[in-house]
Amino acid sequence: MAELATIARPYAEALFKAAAADLAAAAVWVDALKDIAGNTQLLQFADNPNATAAQVFDVITGVAQAELPEMARNFLRTVIENGRLAVLPEIAAQFRALKNAQSGSSDAVVFSAFAIEAGALAELGGTLEKRFGRKLNLSVELQPELIGGVRVVVGDEVLDCSVKARLEQMKVALTA
Repeated sequence: MAELATIARPYAEALFKAAAADLAAAAVWVDALKDIAGNTQLLQFADNPNATAAQVFDVITGVAQAELPEMARNFLRTVIENGRLAVLPEIAAQFRALKNAQSGSSDAVVFSAFAIEAGALAELGGTLEKRFGRKLNLSVELQPELIGGVRVVVGDEVLDCSVKARLEQMKVALTA
């Protein structure tokens, strides 16, 4: 079978071109569809030969919390009819990469042991943008095992300023 990235690329590029007028809105509903399509029970239902494309479409649109625009509905129909529902998370990732490349930004995930207030996150974002040299779209995920500090992942770059990482460094230094 072909690589997921190879299958997803034409869908992501077509969606990027079609949604060029409002990429931000498209990114919201693509992420929502990605989250829904990541459900294993839904994928099992979609793979069932007794389930029609219309039934799968109805289930997904029923699960979606917001009313999907017509472009989203058409895109979803196309993905389902071509049997590519399992590829939707990769399509969303490639669409996001195209959107970021156009705007000159990158997605960054900040892992923190505790919730970060909006003001502190904005300040951290400014510091991280200087450190990485580009605009960052921050998202925060809680990881209590970090003990304190943050771990930032931007693409394939990692900046680990967590207490856990420092303790590991001290352990290695003491045992060497």
